[in-house]
Amino acid sequence: MSDDAVSQSHVRLRDVLAQLPDYKPGKPAAAPPGMTAYKLSSNENPYGPLPSVLKAVEEAAATLNRYPDMAVAALTQRLAQALDVPAECVATGTGSVAVLGQIVEAACDAGDEVVFAWRSFEAYPIVTQLVGAQPVTVGLAADGRHRLDAMAAAVTDRTRVVLVCTPNNPTGPAVHTDELERFIAAVPDDVVVVVDEAYVEFVRDHDAVRGLEVWRNHSNVVVLRTFSKAYGLAGLRVGFAVAHPPVAAAIRRTATPFGVNSLAQAAAIASLDAVDELTERVESIVAERDRVVQGLVDQGWQLPQTEANFVWFPLGEESTAFSQACEAAGLVVRQYGDDGVRVTIGEPEANSRVLEVAEQFGAR
Repeated sequence: MSDDAVSQSHVRLRDVLAQLPDYKPGKPAAAPPGMTAYKLSSNENPYGPLPSVLKAVEEAAATLNRYPDMAVAALTQRLAQALDVPAECVATGTGSVAVLGQIVEAACDAGDEVVFAWRSFEAYPIVTQLVGAQPVTVGLAADGRHRLDAMAAAVTDRTRVVLVCTPNNPTGPAVHTDELERFIAAVPDDVVVVVDEAYVEFVRDHDAVRGLEVWRNHSNVVVLRTFSKAYGLAGLRVGFAVAHPPVAAAIRRTATPFGVNSLAQAAAIASLDAVDELTERVESIVAERDRVVQGLVDQGWQLPQTEANFVWFPLGEESTAFSQACEAAGLVVRQYGDDGVRVTIGEPEANSRVLEVAEQFGAR
């Protein structure tokens, strides 16, 4: 077949693919000569795997010729134990974004609606439109927080799923327990309410919601979590949901068979077994976050309150200039058009450099 024939293919593909927004991953780190580069664009954990986790991965690698356990049984049982929930309420997948896709696929038919705040996690409109559902977005408050009353008002008889990202990515604030309870009471109980807690381990706000506590009292609540952030397993792709049995079974039914690979399952179990060491790492990240936030406050910056492992600069039209200033200093950050810039809390040296760039930028 000639190249011309290939280029003129008449294969029919779904129209929605041309309409999907692109998911833009964080760029790899790059820096001018003689300067250390730091990638602060993907909210990754700056620490490498724990020795016990690496050992578990190495041992699991010896059986790579075999399919992984499709039921993810050992990890499911270990999660159930760690979270104090029945194993039948746990559903796993290849990262929380894949589990999110499973939830939306299980709940939505073409033409149904998914409500979420915006700006929030970039994958929300993508997974929504891929199943033929319609995204319904509700703007954030000026301080980067969810406007849950407005989100409740946006629910219609076509709404099947509502997504609540707490802490919100990319702005940082956490939803409070009282406002989420009030929101759930206003939403029909046949609508799935997903509490996306990808960054829950970093939360220190005493009023912030704890998804599992809410889940125990509401049959339509699903809690979504990941091993990518606090646990530092972003490269292995494993996440999970906690849902009541009928919903959890539906989420498992939409999963890719054998999706969670053997290395990911072993690493996740080993990470749960090493919770004390991981907690120390999380505390050090939170301490660095607090140092960065206080430094920015001292410089006069007014930013949303972050409960995650990143800070949000709502710079509007100055977002590009700030991103370029960071890049010139060897810092790769995540720009969101003309909305703002998200900067991950990384190594102490990187965080100090962020403060230097922010001070110079603010003093222009």
